[in-house]
Amino acid sequence: MIKKYLLILSLCLGDQICAQEIHFKIPDTLRNKDYDYLFKRIEESENDSSKQSLYLRFYLVKSKSEKNFEKVVNGYKNYVHHSPENLKLIYADSMVYTAKKSMDNALIGSAYLSKGIVYYSLKKHDYALDNYLIANNYISKTNDKYLIYKTKYNIAHIKYFLGFYDEAISLFKECIGYFKENSVGGYLNSLHSLGICYNRIGNYGLCTDTNLLGIAEGRRLANDEMRDYFIHSEGVNQYFRGNYSLAIKKITYALPTVHKYKDFANEAVGYFYIGKSYWDLKNTQMAIPYFKKVDAIFNDKGYIRPDLRNNYELLINYYKSKNNLNLQLYYIEKLLKVDSIIHNRYRYVSGKITKEYDTKELLFQKNNIERLFDKRKYNDYIFTSIILFLFLTVVFLIYRHIRNRKVYRQRFDDLMKKSETVTKVESKNIVNGIEDINQDTVVSMLKQLEKFEKDKMFLEKDLTATKLTVSFDSNVKYLSKIISHYRGKKFVKYINDLKVDYLITLLKEDKKIQNYTNKALAEEAGFSSTQRFANAFFVRTGMPTSYFIEEIKKGQS
Repeated sequence: MIKKYLLILSLCLGDQICAQEIHFKIPDTLRNKDYDYLFKRIEESENDSSKQSLYLRFYLVKSKSEKNFEKVVNGYKNYVHHSPENLKLIYADSMVYTAKKSMDNALIGSAYLSKGIVYYSLKKHDYALDNYLIANNYISKTNDKYLIYKTKYNIAHIKYFLGFYDEAISLFKECIGYFKENSVGGYLNSLHSLGICYNRIGNYGLCTDTNLLGIAEGRRLANDEMRDYFIHSEGVNQYFRGNYSLAIKKITYALPTVHKYKDFANEAVGYFYIGKSYWDLKNTQMAIPYFKKVDAIFNDKGYIRPDLRNNYELLINYYKSKNNLNLQLYYIEKLLKVDSIIHNRYRYVSGKITKEYDTKELLFQKNNIERLFDKRKYNDYIFTSIILFLFLTVVFLIYRHIRNRKVYRQRFDDLMKKSETVTKVESKNIVNGIEDINQDTVVSMLKQLEKFEKDKMFLEKDLTATKLTVSFDSNVKYLSKIISHYRGKKFVKYINDLKVDYLITLLKEDKKIQNYTNKALAEEAGFSSTQRFANAFFVRTGMPTSYFIEEIKKGQS
C-alpha cells in the first residue's frame, strides 16, 4: 500500500515538474553550458538553495530537451542527492522509470543501485537489498567493472549488516583492489568498512592497522572526507581493546563530522560506545545521558542493530538499581520492541541474501565456466581429466574417512578412560600470583570463578568477558589474565570447554540427550550458533559430535 501511494505521489510530482519545465525560461548565461559545468555549480551551491534549485532544474530540462536518457537519469540522481529525505525516493522512482525506457542494462542497474543506496541511508535494509539484487541482475549482464564493484560494495554492507563478516571482508578486499586505481572515494570507503569488519570479528589489531592506513591514504590522496570516520571507527575499536578513555576521546572528536553528514546510524553507535566506556569506568552518571541519546535516535529514526540492544539492558539495570519502576518498565517495553524489530528485520534480509544473491553469483560463475569450456579444443581431454580427478578425490575421501575413524576411536577410548569429565583445568597454586594484580583481587576472582563453574553459569548464551566482569565487579583485563594464568586458556576457549564438558557428561548419563541434533545440543549448552558448537566440540574432543554419540550408544546397547 505504501509503495502504491509513493507511485501516485511520484507521478503527480512528475507532472508538476513537467509543467514547470514548459514554463521554465532558460537563463542566457546557462544556454551554452555543458553538463559538467552544471554539475559543478550544483555541488558548489550547497549552501544556496535557490541557486542550487536553478541549476538542478536546468540540468534536467536540458537533458530532456536533448532526449539524452543517461543525462536525464543523472538529472534525477542530482535531485536524489540534494532533496529532503521525504522526496528522495520519489525522485529515485523517476530515475528508475527513465532508465528502463533506455533499455540499457548498465543504466537500469545503476538506477536501481542508487535507489537501494537511498533505502540503505534510511536504514531500510530490506528494501535496500531488494533493489541491490535487481541492480545486480542488470549489471551482471554488462562489462561495466565500476558498476559491478559498486554493487559488490553495497552487497558487502548487507553482509556486514547480517553479521556475515568473513564474507563481507572478502568482498571489501575485492573492492579495495579495484577502487584503489579507479575511485578515491570507493577506495577509502572500502578501507573504512573493512576496518569495521575486523573489529566485529575481534581482530582489533588489524582494525587499528586499517584505520591508520585509511588516514594515511587519505592524506596521500589529498582527500580528508573519511578522516573523522576512521577516527570514529578507531574509537569504537579502542573500547573493545579496553582503552575506555581513549575511546571516549576519539569518538567525541569525530561525532561533529558524523552529525554534520546527518549520519544518525554512526551517531547512535558513537553515543553507545561513549556511554559503554563511561559505564565500564564506573561513571554511570556520565554514561546514562549517552544511552538516552541512542534511545532518542531510535525513537526518531527507528534505527537499531544487535550490539545497540545492550543499550536498553544497561538502562533497565540502572533504573532497577534506583528502584525507578516507571523508567524500568518503559525501557523493558522498549527492549521488547527492539527485539521484535531485530528479529523481523534480520530474518527477512538473511533469507534474501542467501537465497537470491548468492545463488545469482554461483549461476554467474557457472555460466562463465561453461562458456570457457565451449571454447576449449580438447574437450575429451578435459572430460577425462575431470573424471580422473573425481575418482582420485573419492579414493582420497574414502581413505581419509577410514583413517579418521581409527584416530577418532583412539581419542574416544582415551576420553572414556577418565573417571569423570574434567570441567576445568586444575588451578595453579595461588601463591604463584600475577605480578600486576593485587593478591586479594586474585583470590576473590578465583572464588567467583569456582562459583561460576559450579553453578553452571557458563551455559548463558552470548556470554562475553565484558558481561562476566560486570557481574564480578572487575574488568576485562584482570579477568583475562587470571583465566589465562589459573585455567591455562583464553576466555573464549575456557567458556567453550566448560560447555562441551557439560554436554559430554549429559550425553554419557542421559539417553534422551543422545537423540538431540547438533542445533539442540548447541542450544542446551548456550552456544550462539550450531557451527560454533561443532567447532568447539571437535577442538575439545578431537572428534565430531556424531561419532562420539554413535560410540556412546554402542557401549550402552
